[in-house]
Amino acid sequence: MELLHKVSWPKYSDLQSSAVLVLVASLIFAMLIGVIDLAFENAMRWFYNEF
Repeated sequence: MELLHKVSWPKYSDLQSSAVLVLVASLIFAMLIGVIDLAFENAMRWFYNEF
């Protein structure tokens, strides 16, 4: 009974917008980490080939 009367549930449209926001933020974060990883990999490859 407590879940029905004392909890304020978000509307479905609010849940959809939050889900889209999380998805977009996750994709941006993943691309950022990928770019940093690629740059680090290239820097290490150059470093080891140089020395």
